[in-house]
Amino acid sequence: MPDIVVSMTDSGNRVDDVGVGPWDGAWPDDERLDPDLLREGDRRNVVDAYRYWRHEAIVADLDTRRHDFHVAIENWEHDFNIGSVVRTANAMGAAAFHIVGRRRWNRRGAMVTDRYQHEHHHATPGELASWARAHGIRLIGIDNLPGSRALETYDLPRKAMLVFGQEGPGLSEAMRAECEATLHIEQFGSTRSINAGAAAAIAMHAWVRRHVFDQSVGDAATTGAH
Repeated sequence: MPDIVVSMTDSGNRVDDVGVGPWDGAWPDDERLDPDLLREGDRRNVVDAYRYWRHEAIVADLDTRRHDFHVAIENWEHDFNIGSVVRTANAMGAAAFHIVGRRRWNRRGAMVTDRYQHEHHHATPGELASWARAHGIRLIGIDNLPGSRALETYDLPRKAMLVFGQEGPGLSEAMRAECEATLHIEQFGSTRSINAGAAAAIAMHAWVRRHVFDQSVGDAATTGAH
């Protein structure tokens, strides 16, 4: 059965007109299309180009154009932000996402986008690092820590694994030891930190700007520490 997302207004009322209704007219001869969706309508959380497509067809199409970066999230305390991070990873075209620690995580915030991504699980930071090395991927931690460098002036590698810690404690010491660099996001207000989901979105978009839009940040060697 296709995945269905029920959309709600800010007041909590259900929105029934999200997506498209049943196909009007003769059905197209296209093996990518799902007969159930053509018959009943498509209310899923997908872009219009994928309306009526089978789940497997969408994943296969995404696989032809995913980016080279991965996302990893530590999951020691069942952080509710993980779903938000995964949803953004889908939107930014991440190659895959990785859960480190507990295998089970709260999927509600992902809005079913995890079904279109490749998911990996690693019990420890060391296992994640071994997997990354075997695939030629460099671990880059994202956290507001002493000695961290500014994300805005760091030249992110193309084959990168952006690694995020839990809301509150941040990256574990074991994970920090596995990352070749730890980057922070420059802030200009009174708050000490920003939401982990928001930080992940900023970091992923920084990779997209660098490697999709070729927006260079200059010589990273000249940047200072935090």
